[in-house]
Amino acid sequence: MLLGDARHGKLLPNLGGFARALRRAGLPLDASRIALAAQAMQLVGLQRRDDLQAALEAVLVGHERDRGVFRELFDAFFRDPAVASKLLAQMLPSAEGRADPPRQRPRVREALAAARGRREPPPREQAVEFDAAMSAGGGRQLRHADFNSLGAAEYRLLERLVRDVPLPLPQLPARRLRGGLRGARADWPRLLRAAARRGGECVELPRLQRRCEAPPLLVLVDVSGSMERYTRLLLAFLHSATRGLRRRDVFAVGTSLTDLTAAFEHADSDEMLAAAAAAVSDFAGGTRLGECLATLRREHARRLVGRRTLVLLISDGLDTGEPAQLQQELAWLRRRSRRILWLNPLLRYSAYEPSARGAAALHAGSDAMLAVHNLASLEQLAASLAELLRRR
Repeated sequence: MLLGDARHGKLLPNLGGFARALRRAGLPLDASRIALAAQAMQLVGLQRRDDLQAALEAVLVGHERDRGVFRELFDAFFRDPAVASKLLAQMLPSAEGRADPPRQRPRVREALAAARGRREPPPREQAVEFDAAMSAGGGRQLRHADFNSLGAAEYRLLERLVRDVPLPLPQLPARRLRGGLRGARADWPRLLRAAARRGGECVELPRLQRRCEAPPLLVLVDVSGSMERYTRLLLAFLHSATRGLRRRDVFAVGTSLTDLTAAFEHADSDEMLAAAAAAVSDFAGGTRLGECLATLRREHARRLVGRRTLVLLISDGLDTGEPAQLQQELAWLRRRSRRILWLNPLLRYSAYEPSARGAAALHAGSDAMLAVHNLASLEQLAASLAELLRRR
């Protein structure tokens, strides 16, 4: 199958356009990776389309969440020229009697829309705003900008940036043991097996040492109207930052409790956000934390692994439920977890005090209160969590 328009010598320009589309879709690419992609094209040749796709995917994709985006953009850019015109007609806004456009990820649609609209120069205001956001000074300003004060273009850019913020949880001693050279207990079964292989000789004394692993994580995300500008960014951040954890349970907290753990199983963050939006029926409504925690206690108590679970409660504390019920449920949750950390976006105000009834109950029932209102606070979150977990 012909790839791009190789018959007329336009394959390398198409590769450049393909790389620009990948960057618009959020893939971190630089000139060195694009040069490696050109070398990979020369090595594998153009005889087999799947070989070229595998070679470019190995060079240009660095995260599992970007693999589906790469494949959709590859199908859109490298295809038979006779089919490309038909696909382009399907991508354009559908008119009466025209076929419906194919389903694509939001990142792919935005990248292709930007490529189609590149023929017309952008307005003066948009160009200046984009340059300011991507410059060094604009980048520093964007790191400290509150999520609630972002424009539409800045919000989309920051939604891509938060997916690359790491959250390495500290490794804590677990209950299970593993083999090693140091430890208080001897590993007698392994010693006997080794001695049987060596004719009864004991060369070394294997020991059992306690395994270290990240604590189980329970995330409760407020999806009320006052948290609307924060919820999407924080969900994208948590999805990427906690992907490698062995135990991760996520719930949406509003007027009712919604389990988002199945949505977080998606590898792509856009697919996760779409699944979460479809699952949450009370988005941008009120908040009744006490009732939601009572539902968690009745129906999902097994999700809490003894006193090892780390609970992240993301809310602004504007609760409309009964404070007495919230205090009672927080006391139960505190007995069943290692730490309860309240992540509050209202800490962007230096003079903030939890004076409301729900906020006062949260402040008394949690172990600490941390800020999550901008990109800089998310970057400092891992260090704050490590320090709080070390405290007795």
